[in-house]
Amino acid sequence: MMTNVLFSVHNQGIATIKLNRPKAINSLTYDMLSPIHNKLKEWEQDPSVSVIILKGEGPKGFCAGGDIKTLYQAKENPDAFNKAMEFFKKEYDTDAFIANFSKPIIAYLDGIVMGGGVGLSYGASHRIVTEKTKWAMPEMNIGFFPDVGAAYFLNQAPGFTGRYLALTSSIITASDVLYAKAADVYMNSSQFEPFQAELKSMNWTEESNVHQKLDELLKKYTSEHDDNGILQVNQALIDKHFSHETVEQIIESLASDHSEFAQKTKETILEKSPVSLKVTLAQLIKGKNKSFRACLDTDFIIARNFLKSDDFYEGVRSVVIDKDKQPVYKYQQLADVPDSLIKSFFIL
Repeated sequence: MMTNVLFSVHNQGIATIKLNRPKAINSLTYDMLSPIHNKLKEWEQDPSVSVIILKGEGPKGFCAGGDIKTLYQAKENPDAFNKAMEFFKKEYDTDAFIANFSKPIIAYLDGIVMGGGVGLSYGASHRIVTEKTKWAMPEMNIGFFPDVGAAYFLNQAPGFTGRYLALTSSIITASDVLYAKAADVYMNSSQFEPFQAELKSMNWTEESNVHQKLDELLKKYTSEHDDNGILQVNQALIDKHFSHETVEQIIESLASDHSEFAQKTKETILEKSPVSLKVTLAQLIKGKNKSFRACLDTDFIIARNFLKSDDFYEGVRSVVIDKDKQPVYKYQQLADVPDSLIKSFFIL
């Protein structure tokens, strides 16, 4: 039987975590997260481990997120519901542990990096994007919300680009990921193997300043990536439209702008679940000055409430199960969604 996560410790202080579900683009399950968390706890105390590499198996990507089909089973099954909540707890605890890890973690974000994959890698000390990186928080497409601490890290992005990324589920490439502060360096994918080989040839257990030495080595293999992505080019427009405090005002603002960007953005947002849109904007506003851990704790409450919500299951059905992409959400219009319902998503 194939092991879904592979761990290895090399000589000279290097250890590797490899997500190993390539056919599912390394989508995360509880049975993957639990060993990762345990192994990181072990390695943090292990003097023979100085640097950790976190990567995904296969050509498609690092990690496409959580295993949505498993969460879908929670619809009418109390045991599956409890298991789904165990998954979220383990996922968020692991994300927080990585963010506070005392040793360098190099996250290789090649190919698809979405949802849970973003959460797992966000807190890594050295995050590498490549020419193949496709990064997104796509939860809005399935009647859910951008979790894994997104209210923290999307608020770190310049201006209101975090709100734009959350409400549109836009897929962005390397230059935008760097611009949004969700990665640190750009490396052509052809350079990763030589970089990894040199990394493993050095003795890190005897290195007095591991972080500094690692930064120096990375500089040899990384390059500037100046291509302007959609975020930087449209920053002024994004700030103009997404600074509003309600989804209705954002839509109204976009509607009054006849640029192609504004019109396309408006259409994209209006395809989403009105409940998801309103909960997500509230989540980002509430998370503005909170810590990563505090945002993860709020996410746990919101996730629990979404798993009791018809819209989540309808969204998953339309995208993942039946794949008709014709969701029929409970509330068709933003104006139909009661404020009391949105508030209830933040109460355990």
